Amino acid sequence: MFSIDLECKQADKEMMIADLWEAGSNGIVEVEDWEDLARLRAFFDHDQQQAALLERFGGEARPADTRDWVAFAREYLQPMEIGERIFVIPEWRDEPTPEGRFRVVINAGLAFGTGAHETTRLCLEAIERHLRPGATLVDVGTGSGILSEVAVRLGAGRVFASDTDPEAVAVAKENFARAEVAVPVFTGSADAVARGVADVIVANISPAWIAELATEWVGILKPGGVAILSGFEAADIPVVSAALVKAGARVDGEFGELEWRMLEVRRG
Repeated sequence: MFSIDLECKQADKEMMIADLWEAGSNGIVEVEDWEDLARLRAFFDHDQQQAALLERFGGEARPADTRDWVAFAREYLQPMEIGERIFVIPEWRDEPTPEGRFRVVINAGLAFGTGAHETTRLCLEAIERHLRPGATLVDVGTGSGILSEVAVRLGAGRVFASDTDPEAVAVAKENFARAEVAVPVFTGSADAVARGVADVIVANISPAWIAELATEWVGILKPGGVAILSGFEAADIPVVSAALVKAGARVDGEFGELEWRMLEVRRG
């Protein structure tokens, strides 16, 4: 395992973070935050990636282990109230759960989905808006599993989770066991999910994969179901929306936080 330290302009920071996630980073922290520049540290598992990543992003690489990420997570992650009912808190914090909210405990695992990123919050808020008790939710690119866990706690009847990264699947399984929620999780993507099974789909992945899997979102949804799709910025909306419409979907809503966006999509 190794990490890369790199600097970027503040105006380019969100895009840099998105590119690092898409390149396979297991965790990203902001080490320094200046007026014009930001310094990021991105963690990667496979040493054989190092040369290619340095050529692509620049920066300085160094050996790392999980303790580096855990230390940063403990410093930066704070309790968060999300939507109307969700309270996300790191496992090492002991603040009481606010009245009317349920508690979702996160750890510093090496998978995307602590609730701190804008796209995760946008997806959590949308799940809370649309999920009905007893509904079936499919979580594609589950990462840490936080979206699936929240769906269970909101009353979903069935939740299925998947990720193409076997290590993310292992993290999600550990988190589901720790949270005592029953969520089947498998290594794979949307093309392995049965047709017409989902009342709600949630996918917080890259814009390229959202567009590539457009026909899958339409096929997996039940009539009247909704797909909650995120992981992209405002500049990606035209390409993503065009792919969805071409596949027979209808974009019903666009929501944003800073430059990040989430689309609510139904069968056309």
